Amino acid sequence: MTAKKILVIEDVHYLRNDVLEMLRFEGYEVEGAENGLVGVEAARNFNPDLIICDIMMPGLNGFEVLKVLRGDPRTRTIPFIFLTAKTDRIDMRQGMGLGADDYITKPFYSNELLDTISARLQARQYYQEQAEQRTQSIIEKISMALPHELRTPLNTIMGFSDILMLEAFNIKPDQVVEWAQHINNAAMRLYRLIENYLTYVRIESTLRDPHLRDQLYDRETYQPGSIVEYMTNNRAKLADREADLRLDVTAPSTARISEDDLGRIIDSLVDNAFKFSEKGKPVEVKARENGDRLTITIADQGRGMSASDIASVGAYMQFDRMIYEQQGTGLGLIIAKRLAELYGGSLEITSEKGVGTTMTVTLLIKPDDGASA
Repeated sequence: MTAKKILVIEDVHYLRNDVLEMLRFEGYEVEGAENGLVGVEAARNFNPDLIICDIMMPGLNGFEVLKVLRGDPRTRTIPFIFLTAKTDRIDMRQGMGLGADDYITKPFYSNELLDTISARLQARQYYQEQAEQRTQSIIEKISMALPHELRTPLNTIMGFSDILMLEAFNIKPDQVVEWAQHINNAAMRLYRLIENYLTYVRIESTLRDPHLRDQLYDRETYQPGSIVEYMTNNRAKLADREADLRLDVTAPSTARISEDDLGRIIDSLVDNAFKFSEKGKPVEVKARENGDRLTITIADQGRGMSASDIASVGAYMQFDRMIYEQQGTGLGLIIAKRLAELYGGSLEITSEKGVGTTMTVTLLIKPDDGASA
């Protein structure tokens, strides 16, 4: 079994060495950092399973270290323990508010530190196992849903193309156009399905590989508002809902996301908004600069989602399929959510059954301190 890796960020030389020696004796693979700046870089390169960090340090203190690491997708989920002489409740609340997992005060007993480390590593192992179970669940859903979703458009393509080949000299031009349209619609459905599937696989692979995530930090979209406008107008046209669209875009000059991935997010969410609301009801799309973030909201007056629906957003899950027949594999929402998270942003859903749904995407305008430090 591979030894767990622990990073110790402590500016007091003898204390840092004592902790490192104790952890080596317990079988951990360890690395030390003499200050916050070195610690941030070490966290990115060493990729530890857990971080122990002092608060009072020159240059970059422990609170600032935690803020940087929690803002970086590469280090966001690493368990973080403060080891400090600061015992004020305000300091403790500040640390926990920034995302610290635990707090140990100096002086401390060795078994106290070791028990805390063990508990936090066990908790992380539990969450990793849960993630693996979700992945396995997705694989099972793919094996059940994907064959049907592939065969349906393929059957349409093969069926109409066979007729065209067999009856080419007997059918009327208007029938040729009609059947060609059926073939084209089925081909576009198949193309969209394959693109969504490949995108989802790419996202999950990137989230699990720090080196792939590193490659995202230099990607930017210039004039993201134009992407939002183009993708929204295109989806409204395809849905024959141009009269229902309410578009209001005042976006920043850049956003920290690739053009393709921003386009996928907008296309998926606007497609959902039109798909699950009736013709004649408005769909509002807004984009705004909000501090260091780009905020995009897509609101519809459709059938809405329950709280359990929102909590269950995941790949290959369609809500109310037995009630509302629909095409597709249910990848749109999870792709949009995962893509936003991949670039350090988020997707939040608020909804009410029978009233409507609002999707809010938040993206960085430029690399945050975690990515640029």
